[in-house]
Amino acid sequence: MSHILIVEDERHLADGLRFNLEADGYDVSVVEDGEAALDRLSSDPHSVDLIVLDVMLPGIDGFAVASELRRGGNYVPILMLTARNRPEDVLRGFEMGADDYLPKPFELSILLARVNGLLRRRDWSRRAPATHGGSVTGSSGPAADRFVFAGKVIDFDRLELRAGDRHVPLTLMEASLLRYLVVHAGKPVSRKTILENVWGLHEDTDTRAIDNFIVRLRRYIEDKPAEPKHLLTVRGVGYRFVVEAEVTKKTVSS
Repeated sequence: MSHILIVEDERHLADGLRFNLEADGYDVSVVEDGEAALDRLSSDPHSVDLIVLDVMLPGIDGFAVASELRRGGNYVPILMLTARNRPEDVLRGFEMGADDYLPKPFELSILLARVNGLLRRRDWSRRAPATHGGSVTGSSGPAADRFVFAGKVIDFDRLELRAGDRHVPLTLMEASLLRYLVVHAGKPVSRKTILENVWGLHEDTDTRAIDNFIVRLRRYIEDKPAEPKHLLTVRGVGYRFVVEAEVTKKTVSS
């Protein structure tokens, strides 16, 4: 039975979530603030399979909780609840390491679908066997889904990148952005396209969050992040992923 931790200071909402999640077959715990959530997860980090995390909490807010967990190497799926469906709040949540978001008020059926989806992906990641191949392949079941390039492996189902002995865990959003760029390899992809097709945001908003994601991904996949050879900036547009590092010809003037 999957164990879900609800971090919510509105007692009536927390009780309602607990009741409905338990009715759906989950084991559920509730804490009312970020400090209690971090204490719980630091003392027993593997006891929770998913966190439903409110942004607006007393003391440490949900953004800080997510950031602290990811910084400490805890990659438990996080479904973040936001009081306002502002694009900047959603993007900040993804930056901090959230895997999905849901604006309040929300339909119970939608929340249950998001929870089921995140837990199903976590289960696939635990069970998926390694496969071989050098391209992204789709799957309808718990089969591994990998992309191999330049001595590195992006394992989308396991949510990790491997380069030699180095294993880098990825959040669901990091993996989703990498997948989108890989699928469109060689083509410039605009920031607006990423907002719409990766994060499902269709409003005009600040795109700096995407740039921050790219900086992080370059640290993962580039040998020299300050001199990227695979994840390139297309000035005035966005980004382009290339499988084979492009050789830049320099003109020497006398």
